[in-house]
Amino acid sequence: MTSTTTPSPHLAPPPPALSTRRRWTVLAVCALSMFLVGLDTTVVNVGLPAIGRDLDVDVRGLEWVVDAYTVVLAGLLVTSGALADRFGRRRVFQCGLVVFGTASVACALAPGAGALVAARAAQGVGASMLSPVALAIVVGAMPDARERARAIGVWASVFGLSMAAGPVVGGALVEGVGWRALFWVNAPVVLAALLLSAVFVPESRAPRPRPLDLPGQALLALTVLAAVGVLIEAPRTGWTSPAALAGCAAAVAGTTAFILVERRRAAPLMDLALFARPAFAGAVLGAAAVFTALSAALLLNTLYLQHTRGFSALEAGLTTLPMALGATVCAPLSGALTGRRGPRLPLLTAGGFLAAGGGCLVGLTASTPLWLLLTASLLLGVGFGFANAPLTDTAVGGLPKERAAVAGAITSTARQVGSAVGVAVAGGLLAGAAPGALATAARPGWLTVAACGGALLAVARLSGRSPNSRRPQDK
Repeated sequence: MTSTTTPSPHLAPPPPALSTRRRWTVLAVCALSMFLVGLDTTVVNVGLPAIGRDLDVDVRGLEWVVDAYTVVLAGLLVTSGALADRFGRRRVFQCGLVVFGTASVACALAPGAGALVAARAAQGVGASMLSPVALAIVVGAMPDARERARAIGVWASVFGLSMAAGPVVGGALVEGVGWRALFWVNAPVVLAALLLSAVFVPESRAPRPRPLDLPGQALLALTVLAAVGVLIEAPRTGWTSPAALAGCAAAVAGTTAFILVERRRAAPLMDLALFARPAFAGAVLGAAAVFTALSAALLLNTLYLQHTRGFSALEAGLTTLPMALGATVCAPLSGALTGRRGPRLPLLTAGGFLAAGGGCLVGLTASTPLWLLLTASLLLGVGFGFANAPLTDTAVGGLPKERAAVAGAITSTARQVGSAVGVAVAGGLLAGAAPGALATAARPGWLTVAACGGALLAVARLSGRSPNSRRPQDK
């Protein structure tokens, strides 16, 4: 028997299918914005000593310059995705570009540390409208599952490459122009992305947008801010100080309240039921671990090379060139391998290389050979390059589109939380250490990097063995 279904007058008709060239042009525009988001997560690291000298900021203050961006970005990612589903993804995407570009100019003009931190937080607001929205646009533009998997691999690869390339780009800008150029450079890229998105990116919305979850949003932001704040401030105030204990209590209470509130809401900010899928929970843990390792390694490397070894910003940035090279070469290989054989092998490779890279520098001294530093950088880059595509694929694999968007947003949140934690941990280890003692102080940080690689090896056991092992009907 054949039947027809009359479309509901309340639902917008599906958008017309895009040509292959148009679909991949949409991906390129979204990837450009993601390159900005990832770049600004790490490009500032190599300029921190120059910022500290110019604005008279200590290590603790410099941690906030980095983490003001990542904490706000992590706290708003899911809500920005929900706003895009309701009001239009292209509209919110373009709004994010405007906010990000305006905040970048404010960073470049900042007269002091407080203004810079505030502008970095505003950058995070804009970036939160780019990351999950860009992924949702890409997923919506790619109706074929195999093509969509390749597109997600490219998207994740570009984001990973941007974070790995940040120190090299930052070093060149700081050395050639000054630290303010780290932010001025965003303006022309934002303008180009605005123009291209207006021409090539179609407007789209979710057929049934989820209601906004303001209580969940407030609790998530409070929890992330409290946890990162404790990690940054406790080394200075003492872990048993009233301020540190209050921060820990706020983080625990916020987490507990968030779980209770989300379980009772019909349309929660985060679909906690997704965490019942071991592969998804492992992907979230793995994403946090990878970005903790990357952010910690970059900050440890920057302060050690510039303060202990006397390297310039450009020289310090160039030592991470093997990392960028490893990520550039291995990210597309990882995407292709994930598409053919599933995420397990790329994740095992990523975990092994991250653990080896961190292990190389566990015995760091003030005279560690340059070849060993470069080797560690290459190993970390290879590990990072192999990690992103399988983690994203594991998180969204086997889910329908409406749940894939939420899963992608949660994984992106985990990445940014990991970045903030990595900076806080590394900064806490090095805060107050004399230049000659930075190498010894950094050793636990490199051990943490190696441990993150080990965590990724454990996550690989939870991932699917092959594309055929996924169940598209999994809900």
